Amino acid sequence: MSTTIGSTMIEVQPNTEPLSKEEILRYSRHLIMPEVGMEGQQKLKAARVLCVGAGGLGSPLALYLAAAGVGTLGLVDFDVVDYTNLQRQIIHHTSDVGRKKLDSAADKLTAINPFLNLRKFDLRLSSENALELFRDFDIIADGTDNFPTRYLVNDACVLTGKPNVYGSIFRFEGQVSVFATEDGPCYRCLYPEPPPPGLVPSCAEGGVLGILPGLVGVMQATEVIKLILGVGEPLIGRLLLVDALGMKFRELKLRQNPDCPVCGTHPTVTKLIDYNEFCGIRGEEKPVSTGVPEIQVEELKRRLDAKENLFVLDVREPHEYQICNLGGHLIPLNDLPNRVSELDSSREIVVHCKMGGRSAKAVAFLQQSGFKKVHNLAGGILAWSDRVDPKVPKY
Repeated sequence: MSTTIGSTMIEVQPNTEPLSKEEILRYSRHLIMPEVGMEGQQKLKAARVLCVGAGGLGSPLALYLAAAGVGTLGLVDFDVVDYTNLQRQIIHHTSDVGRKKLDSAADKLTAINPFLNLRKFDLRLSSENALELFRDFDIIADGTDNFPTRYLVNDACVLTGKPNVYGSIFRFEGQVSVFATEDGPCYRCLYPEPPPPGLVPSCAEGGVLGILPGLVGVMQATEVIKLILGVGEPLIGRLLLVDALGMKFRELKLRQNPDCPVCGTHPTVTKLIDYNEFCGIRGEEKPVSTGVPEIQVEELKRRLDAKENLFVLDVREPHEYQICNLGGHLIPLNDLPNRVSELDSSREIVVHCKMGGRSAKAVAFLQQSGFKKVHNLAGGILAWSDRVDPKVPKY
């Protein structure tokens, strides 16, 4: 069984097994739609969709695909449920904190639809396993939140000929598209090069509206179902931009880049590469040195208790300072060049932020400005909460 949209062919293995009486009742609101009907529901039952990630985007994506009757649903995730996930990752409950996301998600998905064939992959997607994994599925839905994995998913989709239903979110904004089809562009056509490391903050650093992944994830699920059914106009060659704050939607037309190194006429990327290296990110197994003088939270605590003449500078934003603080002097990183006169270069300064990234930039700037006695607090206020004072809230 195959589905054709324009010149895009989605291969779905035949499923001649008729729907049971229970399935007919369950999917009755689909069956009475001429665009779906019995044949369409059997296409959904025969379809194999892989969701990469069981987090913010993966939660609504997997829930709606399971409810809609997608027969085989694969989930790739290696993380555990954290309290900070619960504001947006609706597939996980408070009682799931500390559990593997795969196990938590599996409970909810099979509870929604016992007819679902759920395949769990407790692993980190990598260049070593992506091609083999993708070949067993018809459509790949990308619910990841980092650039190395997005490029990996894209390239693996191009190399295996699988459509890539893409979504991304940040703060109040989201993006949705369908990449890597035969007649459409891929992710690299839109973003040939990744941004420099640290330029685009992660959701942990910049935040995300809890409802936004629900909005974008449901759009991804819609695109997956349209591809399976062969109906409507999928977002091939179109990038949908979502502005939740203004509740506005814009669309950008995309074209396949003939010089694209993956899907172009003369591709140079013919196998999966090291995507951390491609994105300028060094190995995740060890903390990356910031290249500036550092002080550990335990040493800072000891020296503060000893009443040493230290000046603690907090370079987070005012709303973060309200959540928790060490009583330091607040100058947000972006304001530091205009407020550097507030600092005494003769005093020893310890700079901190949430995790240590912004404060490292502040230390480098202060060193360039002539400050000699300045240190970055390694791990930021989160490390202080973990290792010094657990009463300090984490966010």
